[in-house]
Amino acid sequence: MSVTSILNNANSGLIASQTQLRVVSDNVANVNTPGYVRKIADQVSLSSQGVGSGVEVTRIRLATDRFLQAASLSAGAEAARQGVRYELYDRIQSLFGDPGGTSGFFSQVDSVFSAFASSAEDPTSSPRRQDALFKTQALFDEATRIAKQIQAVREDADGRIQSAVENANNLIQQIEALNVEISRAKVVNADASGAETAQAALIDQLAQVMDLKVTARTIGGVSIRTGSGALLAGEGAATLSYTRAGTVTGETNFNDVWITEPGGTKHSVMDSVTSGEIKGLVELRDVEAPAAAARLAELITHVADELNRAHNANTAMPPPNRLDGRNVGQSLESALAGFTGQTTIAVTNSAGVIQQRVDIVFSGATMTVNGVAADPTTFLATLNAQLGGAATAQFTDGKLSIVASNAANGIAIADDATTPSNKAGRGFSHYFGLNDLISTDRPALYDTGLTLTSPHGFTAGETMTFRFANEAGARIRDIQVAVPAGGTVGDLLNALNDPATGVGAYGKFTLGADGALTFTGLGNPPPKMSVLNDNTSQVPSGVTVTEMFGIGTGVRVSRAEGFSLRTDIRQSPSKLALGQLNLAAAAGTPALSAGDGRGALLLADAGERSANFQGAGDSIGGQISVSRYASELAGDIGGKASAAKNRKDSSEALYSEASARRTSHEGVNLDEELVLMTTYQQAFNASARLIQAAKDMYDTLLGMV
Repeated sequence: MSVTSILNNANSGLIASQTQLRVVSDNVANVNTPGYVRKIADQVSLSSQGVGSGVEVTRIRLATDRFLQAASLSAGAEAARQGVRYELYDRIQSLFGDPGGTSGFFSQVDSVFSAFASSAEDPTSSPRRQDALFKTQALFDEATRIAKQIQAVREDADGRIQSAVENANNLIQQIEALNVEISRAKVVNADASGAETAQAALIDQLAQVMDLKVTARTIGGVSIRTGSGALLAGEGAATLSYTRAGTVTGETNFNDVWITEPGGTKHSVMDSVTSGEIKGLVELRDVEAPAAAARLAELITHVADELNRAHNANTAMPPPNRLDGRNVGQSLESALAGFTGQTTIAVTNSAGVIQQRVDIVFSGATMTVNGVAADPTTFLATLNAQLGGAATAQFTDGKLSIVASNAANGIAIADDATTPSNKAGRGFSHYFGLNDLISTDRPALYDTGLTLTSPHGFTAGETMTFRFANEAGARIRDIQVAVPAGGTVGDLLNALNDPATGVGAYGKFTLGADGALTFTGLGNPPPKMSVLNDNTSQVPSGVTVTEMFGIGTGVRVSRAEGFSLRTDIRQSPSKLALGQLNLAAAAGTPALSAGDGRGALLLADAGERSANFQGAGDSIGGQISVSRYASELAGDIGGKASAAKNRKDSSEALYSEASARRTSHEGVNLDEELVLMTTYQQAFNASARLIQAAKDMYDTLLGMV
């Protein structure tokens, strides 16, 4: 071996040792730097024609393990998803208060019925009446507050989705810019580890927003795709886009979050991600919060309905001069069809003595009024004739009203004790809401009592638009359905279920025996349906198809915000109906008594009466009492919050473990680095001594010449 070869070998050793020492120094200097990935200098031996010719550092790389990185990124995305879900659902749970406390929402439900029980002990006591009314109004005020705050939580989630999208775009652009920088460094065999470390930190942040698949590129840098394969970075930067909804209500339809790949291909984000912050926010906004709001609305609707059932069976003393019903969302003819049983309308004086009495016997499509035959089309005229001028009944804009002609007289209604009037589980006065205790500004009951042959009252050509989304929340299709020329509910149902012009390709609407309309999606899992808009208007009530039948979660959720104590009763507690009309009272004797507390007991027992709850959220509904439903809802809300916390804790523990293992592999170990530093210092010294020996040899040779 020549002296020149010896010098070249020693020089390559010096350069390699210097490079290794610089790498070790960087590692030691960053031992406590968060996110720093240990550098490794790959060193190989050189040879020429089978003879060793020194060493060389081929590249400086990061001590990454793609399997540990993938596990850490996946665990981080899931931890972010469960974290935001728990954070926001915990806010929803806190709105209801402590289920076992005395001031929580669910305890207020029980306190209302207890207050009416106290009123029964002394029906003439004004303070007890006021206490019952105060607690009743407080309950519905609290339901309104909770319902609005749930929508506020959804609005917060929606705003955070937009922020997450903006953050993701910024991270993707930075990652792609570093891809370019790393590739350039690789071309000239420069040290790109600093850019790679910065890129790895950005990828970790992006993985918190959405789940990722990271692949190393042969030219340097990384290619990043979503879980379903949508390209985010590697061949240019993808762009996420989203426009938030603004003020959120129960009927708000949200926009899609889109990914536009570098090549221009557009995908829904919800088709592409299975975890991460965006996924968790969308799940909370579109699934968990609406489910809680829907169950709240179903509960408070039946609290109102059962109080109204009892109040409509009662009457005040003296009875009110007029009874004004609620908007039943139907024509009078449709509303009357299907009634059975008997009811009595009485006009009494201020002492409770009946001045005029009308007994009505329903028989499905026909009826008798004081023995005079009538049908739904002639009912109103026949009723007014039998009232004999003592009172007048009228039906306007979907509302039935009965007004006593003499301002000193009042109206009282009572069902027959043996065969009470009934349609869809409600008596005559209850069905029309003639003596409701709780009023609402929108349709709240969807068991309409309509049949397939009932006229629907909508104008042909009016349209409604439905949106279908998959299980992940990505839009599948928007479908506009027109009201058909046929005027029956059956015709409307056929138009809705038409596979070509309706929603039949995605599910089916069915009309129950109680007149409730339900939708069942096709497939497993079935698509989710919502209502984009409804331009229909029923004559004479003015309600839409979706309002009348409660189509879509949104219109059902909004019910919780519309209940309040009837204005005249709130202003004058004496109008609270705590007595009952005595149909067996002898002529000329009072049929009403101021001390009658039977109606108060009926109001107190309203919470224990079995009611027909419809499906809402995760509940399938069924026959259950209001108090039992409230207890189950309290348990459901608390259970879900607890489960969300457990999922959060578990995912964070898994993320911590995955991160610890990754850090153990990628992080700096001072002991190892000091050993390497000693090794390369000795290698440097050996190379230097070899150079010195070669120099001495060269000097000796020169001296021999």
